[in-house]
Amino acid sequence: MSLIAMVAGAALFLQQSAGAEIAAAEARKLEACVAKIETAPDEAYEDGLAWTFEGNRPGARQCTALALIALGNAEEGAIRLENLAMSSDGGTMEQRAVYLSQAGNAWLQIGAAEAAAVSFSEALRLAPNENDLLLDRATAYMLIDKWDEALKDLNIAIANTPGDATAHQMRAEVHLNKDALDLAMKDVETAMAADPKNIDTLLVRGRVREAIRLKAGD
Repeated sequence: MSLIAMVAGAALFLQQSAGAEIAAAEARKLEACVAKIETAPDEAYEDGLAWTFEGNRPGARQCTALALIALGNAEEGAIRLENLAMSSDGGTMEQRAVYLSQAGNAWLQIGAAEAAAVSFSEALRLAPNENDLLLDRATAYMLIDKWDEALKDLNIAIANTPGDATAHQMRAEVHLNKDALDLAMKDVETAMAADPKNIDTLLVRGRVREAIRLKAGD
C-alpha cells in the first residue's frame, strides 16, 4: 500500500471514529433531554433551544418538538416532527419512522385522527409491518369509523404476533362495529386468554354479549 493510500485510510478511520463519538454524544444528549421532559418539559424545551443554537442538530429539533407536545402544543410539535422526518438530515429510515410515529401520537392526543392516520401511514412506508405502527394506525382509523382499513392493519398485526391481547381486543371492537359478532367474541376470548384482567377487553366482551342478546331477540 502506498504512503498516500495509508494516510487516506487513516484519515477515513479518524473521520469514522469521530463521527461515531459525535453520534454517541448526540444520543446521550437526546436521552437526557427526553428524560427531562417527563418532569420538567419547560426546562427540556429550553435545553433543546440551546442545543439547536449550537448547530441545529436533528436530536435538538426532536427534543424541542417533544417538549412542545408535553407542554400542550401538540399540533406544533407534531408538525415539527413531520418536518424533521422529511429533512435532509433526518437520519435513517428507522429514525424518520420514529419521528412520524411520535407525530401521529401527538395528533391522537388532540383528536386529530385523520392527521394521525397520515403520519402513521408515512411511518409504515419506512418501516413496513411494524406492529406498533399498525396498531397505532388502526386506532386512528377506528376513531374515524374506517373499520375496513382498521381491520386490515389488525389482521397483519395478528399475523405477525398471534395471540397479542391488544390486537385481538381492538379487532373484537372492529368486528362488533361491523356486526360480525361471532368473530368479535372469538377475538375477545383470545384477548382474555392472553390478559384475563384487562378492563378494556372485559368492557368489549360485555358489549359483544349484549349485541348477541339483542340480535337473538329480534
